[in-house]
Amino acid sequence: MAINVLDVRDTFAPSRARMPRVPALSIVPAAPTASSTVAPRRLPLTVLAAGALGILEAVGLMATALTGIDGVLNSPLRPEGWLVVVGLLVLAAWIVLCAGSGAVLIDGAGRRLLVNVAYGEIALVAVLTVVAVATPLFTTPPLPFPLLALLALAVPVGKLLLAGAPSAVQWVADGPRTRERRPDPVHAHRVLATVTLGVIGLALGAVAFLAPVHAGDAFPGTTASTAVFHG
Repeated sequence: MAINVLDVRDTFAPSRARMPRVPALSIVPAAPTASSTVAPRRLPLTVLAAGALGILEAVGLMATALTGIDGVLNSPLRPEGWLVVVGLLVLAAWIVLCAGSGAVLIDGAGRRLLVNVAYGEIALVAVLTVVAVATPLFTTPPLPFPLLALLALAVPVGKLLLAGAPSAVQWVADGPRTRERRPDPVHAHRVLATVTLGVIGLALGAVAFLAPVHAGDAFPGTTASTAVFHG
């Protein structure tokens, strides 16, 4: 039973005491604001060197194949046709693997391909060195075979050291680089691209029909199209 007015108020009326409001905790991460930007990833020097080494090796193999194919086909010890085809296929696969492994490492997709190619090159150099020393299959080079083997091992060993660097491992662990979407220039400048293609076609057609043939033509002073027609 209430004794005074204050007791009556506390008995029938709800409490008016205000408690400090504590903000609720949210486990959902806040959405990034428009001003927040992600810093672009910098390509490590070791990754760039390893990828460039693989690509340059592929270019060197291509140049060596183009300059040495005539000597192989015109030599008195010319191998069988199927051996030449197999050799060209193996060389083409080697070139693609060298260039592709370097590009994959630069892109950040992985380094296993480059490492496996380097191990295969080391095994190939070892086998060729043993064959060159044990058999008279190869002609005597200007440098001793062990020195040539060391020079040949410099490329795969260099790729292994560069690809195994901590910066290269972290680059691959971070994942492939995000590419920025850019508008297609042909779609944006369709009229200019069409006009340029038409001009190039007209120029090539004019050269084919109007340029004189200086050697091997049927009639002196005739054009290329006339010589082709009479031939």
